[in-house]
Amino acid sequence: MNGSSTQIPASVTDDIRSVIEDAGIESDQDLIARILATGIGLGLDDTDRLDLKITSAALTEMRAAFRLFAPFRGIPKVTIFGSARTRPDDPLYRAAAAAAGALAEEGWLVVTGAGPGIMQAAAEGAGPDHSLGVSIRLPFEEKPNAVISKNARNVAMKYFFTRKLMLVKESRGFICVPGGFGTLDEMFELLTLQQTGKADPTPIVLLDRPGGDFWSGLGRFVDEHLIPSGVVSPDDFDRVLVTDSVDAAVAEITGFYRNYDSLRWVKGRLVLRLRHAPTEAELAELNTRFGDLLVDGRIEASGPVKAEVADGDRLDLARIVLRLNQFKVGELHRLIRAVNALPSTRG
Repeated sequence: MNGSSTQIPASVTDDIRSVIEDAGIESDQDLIARILATGIGLGLDDTDRLDLKITSAALTEMRAAFRLFAPFRGIPKVTIFGSARTRPDDPLYRAAAAAAGALAEEGWLVVTGAGPGIMQAAAEGAGPDHSLGVSIRLPFEEKPNAVISKNARNVAMKYFFTRKLMLVKESRGFICVPGGFGTLDEMFELLTLQQTGKADPTPIVLLDRPGGDFWSGLGRFVDEHLIPSGVVSPDDFDRVLVTDSVDAAVAEITGFYRNYDSLRWVKGRLVLRLRHAPTEAELAELNTRFGDLLVDGRIEASGPVKAEVADGDRLDLARIVLRLNQFKVGELHRLIRAVNALPSTRG
C-alpha cells in the first residue's frame, strides 16, 4: 500500500490495518486504508501546511455532506441552480418555485445551494420536507435560507469544488435558471461532465422566464461560434432542453426515467437497466439506429450480469448490453431517449 510518491514503511501499513480493525470497520477496509495511507504520505512528502489544510478541510466537508445525503439515498434528487440575487417578484423566482413544487409532488428531493434568490425559491416550492441544501461560507453571503434551516438539512462548505461535487453527485436531474458567473460555471461543468462521460447521462433543463431569451442566446452562441470553430460537436447541445415552460421542464426531468433506470459498466460492457424490456423488433430498430455507437457486436437484451447478481444491483429490472465506443460516450443520451420512446413502454 503506497499513499504517495514516498514509500510507506511496511510496519506503518500493518499499523493502519490494525487501527481499522480496532475501530470496528468491517466493510471496504482497503479503501479506508488507502485514505489513511494517503494522509500519512502527505506527511512523508513534507507537504506545505496550506496544502494540508485544504486536504483536511475538503475531506471533512465531504464526510459531512455524505452523512447529510445518506438517509435519502434511494430518493431521486434534482438540483436547481440559479442566481442568489433574483428577487421574489421576478418571474424566474416563481418559475423555480413552481418547478420545484411539481417535482416534489412527484416524489423528488430538491437540492440547492441553500442561499437566497433562486435557491430560496426552489426550497420554498419544494417545502422543507423535500429540500436539501449545500451552502458556501462567504463573508458577504447570507446564512442558509429559512426553508432549509427548518429541518437542519444543510451542510456548509468552505470550498466551491467540494460544494459543486455534492450538488452534482447525488442528483438525477438538473434545472438551471438564468444567473451570473456562478450559475454559468455550474451549468458548463454539467455539460462538460456529460460530454466527456465523467458523469452518467442525466436530463439538463435550462429554464427561462416566459418569453425570455437568456438561454436561447447561449444556444445561438454555440451555433455561431463554438460549433463552427470545432471546439464542440454539432449535437453536444442537443442533450439540453431550453424552455420557458415549467411543465416542459418537469416533464423532461421525469420523462428521462420513463423506461431507463440506470447504467453500469462491467468489464468493457455497458449495461443499461430498463423498466420494460424491448421487443425483438424494437431491439433490431435500436441496432439500426445506434450501431454507429458500438465498438463491436450488437445491442442485446440481457438479464443481470454476474457482477450485478453478486452485488444485488437492481436485479428486478430488464437490461440491454452493448460495447460502447468510448469516444462516443457523450452521445449515449440519444440511445436513452430512444429507449424511453419505445412503443412497448407505453402503458
